[in-house]
Amino acid sequence: MDQLKNVSEQTEDALGKLNRPLKPYIPWVARTLLVSTFIEDAVRIVVQWQNQLYFLQAYRGFPWGISHFFLLANVVTMLVCSGLAISRRQTEVAVGGLFAVIVVQGFAYGLIFDFNFFVRNLSVVGGLLMLLAEGLVAKRRNVFAGLPSMSDEDRSKYVLLGGRILLVLLFVSFVFSGSFTVTRLVVSIIGGLSCLMVAVGFKAKWSAIVLVTILSVFNLMVNNWWSIDFNPTHRDFVKYDFFQTLSIMGGFLLLVNVGPGGFSVDEKKKNF
Repeated sequence: MDQLKNVSEQTEDALGKLNRPLKPYIPWVARTLLVSTFIEDAVRIVVQWQNQLYFLQAYRGFPWGISHFFLLANVVTMLVCSGLAISRRQTEVAVGGLFAVIVVQGFAYGLIFDFNFFVRNLSVVGGLLMLLAEGLVAKRRNVFAGLPSMSDEDRSKYVLLGGRILLVLLFVSFVFSGSFTVTRLVVSIIGGLSCLMVAVGFKAKWSAIVLVTILSVFNLMVNNWWSIDFNPTHRDFVKYDFFQTLSIMGGFLLLVNVGPGGFSVDEKKKNF
């Protein structure tokens, strides 16, 4: 047991040295990845404006004019809130706006009760909670020249806990979708253990890095939308999954940057 502990500590030290040069860039990369699905969605709506209008009016019963306003409001909200998130300004407004887009689009497009859509978007919401927690932590550090604000500190604990739990739900859809293979089984086991460690906050940062690595490989191999040219509709769905996975990866990177928070095994260990 002691040997395993020593190996774990040596591995963490080695990874820490490798991670140190990249650490200043992780928050910016994480926030950019997190909002990438919203930016892509805004661009897609603009590019496919007439198709989007036709779908809303013909299949979802939107009146003329209301459909135009709905699409325009979504585009503006996603672009403005994404810009706020990347620049770390008005984080609470950005998170609220992007969360509203997820809920409204789910009902408007009739996807709210689709299992994969629901689980994936819960994971994206988990990423948004990590963004909110990052903003609360930054605000707490700046209040009264570094003196903590108890309200922000308490809020960040709960927000980080909710964000960690929601983020790992992506693997639920991964495990229960697709055909069974040995590779899927191995990835599911490793990813499942990492998800459990993230959820309880045990070695959460390194578990998040493992999940980012798995998702990166998975995204490139499975959601390779750029290789699909025979079916534009299928290409759009795969592209949507690709950018949603990027957003969830951004959420995990924010976890690496902010930490698991007060309600975690890692934090409790510091008190012993």
